[in-house]
Parts: sequence; C-alpha cells; structure tokens
Amino acid sequence: MSDGYKRKLIEVSLPLEAINKESAREKSIRHGHPSTVHPWWARRPLAACRAVLFAQLVDDPSSKPELFPTLEEQAVERKRLHALIEQLVVWENANDSDIIARARREVARSLGDSPPSIMDPFAGGGSIPLEAQRLGLVAFASDLNPVAVLINKAILEIPPRWSNRPPVSLGNSEKKRSWVGSLGLAEDVRHYSGWIRDRVQETLNALYPQATLPDRSRVPVVAWIWARNVRCSNPACGIRTPLMRSWWLAKKPGKEAYLTPSVNARDVRFSVSSDMARSPAKEDDGTMRRGGAVCVGCSEFISLSHIRAEGEMKRIGVQLVAIAAKGDRRRIYLEADEEQIACSRVEPPATAPVEQLTSDPRNVWCVNYGLKLISDLFTSRQLVMLTTYCESIRQVREKIYRDALAAGFGSEGKRSEARAYSDAVAVYLGLALSRVSSTNSSLCRWNPHPSKESVSDVFARQAIPMVWDFAEGNPFCAGPSDYGQSAEWIARALDALVVGQPGFAIQADAAKVKKPLGVVLSTDPPYYDNVGYAVLSDFFYAWLRKTVGDLYPEMFQTSLTPKADELIADPSRHGGKAEAARFFRQKYEEVFTWLRNGAPDDLPVTIYYAYRQSEDGDVDQVSTGWEVFLDAMLRTGWSIRATWPIRTERTGRMRDIGANALASSIILACRPRPDTAGTTDRRGFIRELREKLPDALISLEQSNIAPVDLAQAAIGPGIAVFSNYAQVVEVDGSPMSVRTALALINQVLGETLAEHEGELDENSRFALKWFAEYGWREGEFGDAESLSKALNASMHRLSRLGIVSARAGKVRLVAPTDLLGMDGLSANQESPVLWKILMELVRRVESEGLQSASEYLSVAADVVPSVDSIKDMAYLLFSVCERRRWTKDGVAFNHLVTSWADLQQPG
Repeated sequence: MSDGYKRKLIEVSLPLEAINKESAREKSIRHGHPSTVHPWWARRPLAACRAVLFAQLVDDPSSKPELFPTLEEQAVERKRLHALIEQLVVWENANDSDIIARARREVARSLGDSPPSIMDPFAGGGSIPLEAQRLGLVAFASDLNPVAVLINKAILEIPPRWSNRPPVSLGNSEKKRSWVGSLGLAEDVRHYSGWIRDRVQETLNALYPQATLPDRSRVPVVAWIWARNVRCSNPACGIRTPLMRSWWLAKKPGKEAYLTPSVNARDVRFSVSSDMARSPAKEDDGTMRRGGAVCVGCSEFISLSHIRAEGEMKRIGVQLVAIAAKGDRRRIYLEADEEQIACSRVEPPATAPVEQLTSDPRNVWCVNYGLKLISDLFTSRQLVMLTTYCESIRQVREKIYRDALAAGFGSEGKRSEARAYSDAVAVYLGLALSRVSSTNSSLCRWNPHPSKESVSDVFARQAIPMVWDFAEGNPFCAGPSDYGQSAEWIARALDALVVGQPGFAIQADAAKVKKPLGVVLSTDPPYYDNVGYAVLSDFFYAWLRKTVGDLYPEMFQTSLTPKADELIADPSRHGGKAEAARFFRQKYEEVFTWLRNGAPDDLPVTIYYAYRQSEDGDVDQVSTGWEVFLDAMLRTGWSIRATWPIRTERTGRMRDIGANALASSIILACRPRPDTAGTTDRRGFIRELREKLPDALISLEQSNIAPVDLAQAAIGPGIAVFSNYAQVVEVDGSPMSVRTALALINQVLGETLAEHEGELDENSRFALKWFAEYGWREGEFGDAESLSKALNASMHRLSRLGIVSARAGKVRLVAPTDLLGMDGLSANQESPVLWKILMELVRRVESEGLQSASEYLSVAADVVPSVDSIKDMAYLLFSVCERRRWTKDGVAFNHLVTSWADLQQPG
C-alpha cells in the first residue's frame, strides 16, 4: 500500500502488447460486433475497454503485502493477472462464460460482493459501459447527442429487460427452443424487419424495375450510377457536362468496364466499354480536376467557383449514366435506357426531412454546392423509399403489440409490458433504417475495386462530403442498401451480446449529469479540435426522429441534434480559433470539476485521450490538444497516476517513426488530488523526477513494453510527480506550465535512457554512437578512428570482431542482414560484445523466426552478465531510429523487444 490507498493494477502495469494486438485486430471484426448496431465515430476498441476496466478495479499485488510480501511474489501474481487479461481481450473469448466468470471473481476479490457502478458521461458508441456490463457491473451511460443515447439504450438498457424470453413472432412449437440472452429479441428483429421489407417492396416495386439485357432477358439491378452535371461556362459550348471523378465501373482483371462519353447535338451520352487498349489513363480519368472540371465537349476548364455558383442557384443537374446489374457471380454494366430513367422520375414526398444542414466548413462540404437540406442528400426515389419505410415502422408497432399480447405479455398499467416490448423492437427497426440511410444517399460513391463493385457508405471518412458521381443502390437487392440486411447486422449483434445487469442510458450534458452515489468514472471525452459529431449525426437523427422520435420525445424534441454545448474547439461555431480554444478549456474544466465532486477515494478513474493525428497531421495542433487536456485535468484537482498508450493500428506497423507517430489513445489513470497537496519548486521537481523515473523505467522495460510506447508510458510516473503538487513554482515565482513539465519529463527520460549506455562494453558503445550518426551508411575512417580512441576501443578489433567493415578510407557498421550466425559467442572469447549479440538476435527474429532467436538467446544468457542489457540497448537503438526517422530499423528493434517474453520461453 502507498499514498494512503490501495494501488490498482492499472496504476502499475498492463500487458500492453496483448491489448494493442487485439485492439488492432478488432477493427476487422464485423459479424456479431456491437458496433454493427448503428454507425458511430471513433469507437474505442472493446478489447481495450475490457482490459482497462478490469485493471482499474483489480488490486495490484503491491497493495496486498500480507499476501505478497516480496517483490518476487508480487511479480508472479502480476504475471497471473496479466495472463488473465491476455485471455480476456481476445474477441473469441468475449462470450466465454468461464473466462468472464474468472474476471468477475477477480473484481469481487478486490471490491467485495457489492462492486461500484461504472459511469461514462461521454458514452458515444457505448464501448465502455458495454464492457462494464460484461464484467458484471451496473453501467450508466450519458451523452449530449440523442443518436448516441439511442445506441446505448439499444445495447445496454433494452437487452437485459427482455433477456431469456422467446420471440413473440413465433408459434408455440418454436417456443420450446432455448432462447437465452437476447436471442428471442434478435429473432423478432429479423421477423418484423422482414415483414416491413416485404410490404415496402410490394408498394414500391414499380419504381425499381429489373434491367433488360441485350438478349431481352431481365436481371435485378444492383445500382443505378448517376453523375451530376453543370452547364459549360464556355458560351460557345453550353452543354451540360458531367462531373465525374472517374470513368471506371469495374477494375477486376478480365472483367473491366468503364464509361465512354460522347456528345451528340449538345447531348452527352455514355456507352459502356471494356477494351483495355482504350481504357482511361490516370491523367484523363473522369472530368474532375484540382480546382474544377474539364468539359467533355470543348475541353474548357470549369472552375469550382462556377460550379458552386450553379449549385447555389439550384442549377446542378443529375444524369443516369449506367446501370450495374446482377450477373452470374459478376456485375453486368449496361447503358441507361428510357425505362430506367422514367422510373426514377418521381415527386419527392411531402414528409421528407427538410431540416437545414449545419454550415461547417471542416466537416460538411456539400452545402457549398447547394445541398443544404437533409432531403437534398437523397434522390427523390430514395426519399420515397425511406419515408415509406418510416411509415411502415410506425405501423408495425401495433402488430408487435398484438403478437406480444398473444404470447402472454401483460396489458395492464400505464405502459403495459406488451406495449413496452413493441416499442423496444421498434427501436431496432428504426436503427436499421437509419444505418441503411447512409448507403441510400446521393452522396454514396460506386466502388469499382475488384473486391467491391458495390455502393460505398456516405461516411467513408468523418465528414458529409460532396460527391460528383454517385450510386443509387437497389434497396430490394441483397447488399449494403438493403433494409433487411441492415436489420440482420443488428440481429447478429444481439445474438452475440452478453446480457449483464440492467444498464441505463440518458441524454445529459456531462457537466450537469446526475451521478449515482459512489459511481466510478471511465470515459472517452472529446479531444481538442475534434470532429463535430453532432453535425454529422444530423444525417441519422432526421430519420430516427421520424421512426422512433415519439418514443423518446424529450430526446428528439429539437429539429436537429444539440450543438451549443458540444465539447469541441470549433472555430466556425465559436467565432475563431481563440474563442474556440477558450470555450474548450472552460467547458473541460467545468466537466471535470463536476465529475471530481463526489468521486470515490478508493478507486481511480480512467480517461481516454484520443489522438486524431495521422502521419501527415499537424504536430503542433496535437501537442496543443494534449497540453490543454492535461492542464484541465490538473487545474480541476486531479492527480494523474499512470498513462498507457493504446494502439489500434496493426502491431509493428509504424508508418511514421520519427515523425511524431502517436498511439490512437492514451489511457490515463487518475485520482482526486488531496486538498492538502503542497507545492515545490523547479529544482525540487527535477530532483524528484530523477529519483523516481529510473525505477519506473526499469519496471516498464521489464514488462517488455514496446519501445514505440515507452516514452508515452513513462510520462505517467513523470506527470504523477507533477500532479501530486498543487503547484510547481518556477524561478520567477510563476506556476510551471504543463508544456514545461512535459519537456522536463522527456529530458530526464532521455538522461535515464542514456545511463544504459554506460553499462555497455567499449565496442558496443562505439557501434551505438556510430549508428546514431551514420546508421548503416559509410563514414570517414578518420572519424571512426577518433571515436574509437575516445571510447577506448580499437578499429582493428572492431573490424576483427565483424562489427565494422573498413576499406578505401571508409567505415560502415555490419548490418544484421550481413551477419553469418553464431560468431562472437565462443567459449574462449575474452568478453562478449553485446552489439554483436543484439544484431544476431535481430537477424534471427526477422529472417529465421522466434524459435531460432530464442535458442540463440539461451546460449547468450550463459556468456553475458545480464540479457536485460541486450534489451536495454534495443530501447536505445529504437530511440535513435525514432529521432532519425529510420522506420525499417525502428520496426525491427521494436519487434525484438515486444517478442522478448517469447524469446525467453524454454523450448
């Protein structure tokens, strides 16, 4: 025990590599994943949330000295807990009753039989509360956004209430089957969505004719492909020229297809071609160019300003350019015909959503081209189809109600059981329509990629884009535009859901939400300069309001989602960058002051800080966001106990070593700072960093943390020192800024890492310093000679040992790929060279595999004082690669360290 409280596992150690690996893998999992209930942006991986919550609640062995009195015993117990986490995070184990039960028992061992509730006031897509429920805890989710709240109701609130019941849609004979968990609810979603789809198709069948092939046979249409067009700005031409980013329809080898435009009497027509000898080259593919478009008639350049002006005047038109039809295991591409054109010409329905899109230059681009209403984002035929579904979803509630009564559900009371169940199923039916609206929009592209050839989602990126040529999917053909398939995704997620204790989801501002007594916080708040999810979710909100808005009138009382209190630094919303930053800081402090009030003293809170930066991102902007975040936490009385980087990119894939490549999220473990916390000065802060960081670094390295994550994880113990004080005072009496504190932490971290160098033999020190300057490139022999003398090494011996290659006045290090194997480990060698051993290990891991490297390391362990010195050098070399942006070598050293535990396994 330390600092007056029991330390939790998350404040000491995490098996990061396993968590990161499964978090990255989870991105490719779809079937049965809760994320398929409805789209939401930037969801945290379930694997990470599961591990973080477990480690947040379970005691670290060091907090139980009566059971684990020695460091060795604590390490053994910590390893056992890590092994459980490594099993717990695997997707296939998410529903494993034995593993889940073991995890719940560990939580109970630390907290007793009455564990606290978990609350996420920025619940978003619901990953954190859902995983709290999986661990047997009561989960409270809140969010300002009604779409997010409805998603959380669908995965937290509704399933536990109706668990272990048969579906009401089946006869008595089927009810003898075991309907555990949400299987019955899922079956009803399937049944009633199918009932709705059949009736809508029957109503609208004439609007969606089959395509006619050259032999006059008929086949289903997969999609109608359209192009927007504008009048050419050249008065002598004046044709309506298509605005197309690409002519390609299909790129599968041997089955290619593309469009060929032709102009006849001022009309532009399109034919479908497959002659690869005349296929579009990259430079003339489509008409859209940077800054505008090229007219297909006169080759005049049409500026974007002209296109925008035409859009403002509602003079951008659309033209059907091709039809994608269903063939025998392939797509058939046909030219547009009069029947298909005529069937698309329908009047928009009076009930179409006419809410105005929010003007947001960062995330909503279509408004600049005249698409300013929700209804503008859909063709008239799509609007007819979607509104017909809306009406059918409202109508089916009465049928579900009658079926529920017939199945024995109660009818008494203000809100009868049968009525409540009918409304619950309707939520999923409404979500199914909302989620499929993003593949039934005039902002959906046609994807010609060989593995796709299908309609793309509007939200391929976090924006409502402007799309020039678009695909109108057939809503009654199996595929991404099909309502039935959308409902099936939801049903599969319900099938796989682990139903825990009843959860609660409410709409609330995080700064005002009512917190249950003793609730523990775990949350993923918005980050600085975040994408405005409120603006994007209006796309879905408009349809949900029509289908289920009357079920939750308080949530759907406004015409669009609430935005004024959304916690983002949006310059367009707050009158410039300075005002946006001021709003963000003020709101953040308001939120975390409120959340600190009443926070339990015996458990840490966990907070996710999500980095948005990509490899070409704005480093200064990311730094600003991180500092604002930390500053707000510290100013509102929180002490940060640990920071852990969680990655959702593929393990070992470091696209940007040296260019400030960042983890996808940083997990912070925090506790309320005591009101009695004192102050210290700059000198005292640095002295304490130098006392505590070396031991913390040793602990991190012993856990085989990836070198790429070491610097970020080491911030935890450093910022813990800083945040333990009410204030760190500078020489001039001013309070130290977070930016300065982070710089000092990194400085001391660098000093601590550099101390590893002093533990190396003279030949390895030479190789390390030469590598830092030249890598594997050649340098001057004279420079190498001077460096070797300064380090008490010998160029002759360095060459004889095979560390360097010297010829013609040039010197270079021998790279791992040039090594021949076990040389350097013979029994009569005067002293082992750690550099040679490390390079041989790298070579074996990369070219021969872990088994070969493990065998070599076992031999090396007999001739070196400590194999940990080899790993320490790998950390040092990674830091060099990161600084010099040597990606390939950095990946190799990172891979070696993350594989260290496997290398030390016998056999």
